[in-house]
Amino acid sequence: MTTVTLLAENTARGMGVLGEHGLAWWIDTGTHRVLFDTGQGLVLESNARRLRVDLASAHAIALSHGHLDHVGGLEAALAAAPTATLYLHPRATEPKFTGSDGKPQGRCISAKFVETEAFRTGGRRVVASREPQEIAPGVWTTGEVPRVNDFEDVGGPFFLDEALTRPDPILDDQTVFFTAREGTIVVLGCAHAGVANTLEHIRTLTHGAPLHTVVGGMHLERASERRMTETFAALRRLGVQRFGPNHCTGIAATALFWHEFPGRCIQASAGVRLQFA
Repeated sequence: MTTVTLLAENTARGMGVLGEHGLAWWIDTGTHRVLFDTGQGLVLESNARRLRVDLASAHAIALSHGHLDHVGGLEAALAAAPTATLYLHPRATEPKFTGSDGKPQGRCISAKFVETEAFRTGGRRVVASREPQEIAPGVWTTGEVPRVNDFEDVGGPFFLDEALTRPDPILDDQTVFFTAREGTIVVLGCAHAGVANTLEHIRTLTHGAPLHTVVGGMHLERASERRMTETFAALRRLGVQRFGPNHCTGIAATALFWHEFPGRCIQASAGVRLQFA
């Protein structure tokens, strides 16, 4: 039995559980425990205590990408779990900004702790790789996701410089997945590579194994009508059985999921626990 507990998300469910704009997932296989993303760091430790999750027992900590709402709690998480191996894409440490035309400068959305690679102190094992990694028995990162669909983009105005002159392709974007009796379970960070691209990549990595549950952020807040149409068509073609859209998916896109896939969507707020055989 593998349990997935949502430790941080924009919304919260349960007495004393707090919400923040960000994501943090706790994956417990029964023998190993993985923290995937750390949120901004405002609620991680509080929610972990409330949900009786022992961060110190983490065997691995993995990052989906280098944005603050996913890595802001990393310093605290590493302090709580001093023996955990850290997994990330090499480009997760780049400075990152967001902004729009007409503004004199962008807003920083990366964390100095990650940019300076301060996580390398103390002899911790750090795996910075573009390739898929088995971060616990049966639990994998996708590594860098190939961008093959013409209808998907990174989901917003993201840049590598404060002057907003160098668009960020967010190549550090990666996802976690594992196999259960139900099928492949996919836990997303933000899917800046595109949710369809990501799932196609996972299907390749798993030799076509059926996809059962997809939960997490899909960065569809700014998606065009065409992108939404093509995304839903891809999800149907891929045969996904259950969805838990949250975080950066956006309210409108999340509502469309519940409309397009009646009876197949679940709430994915901080405090929610999912179990898989």
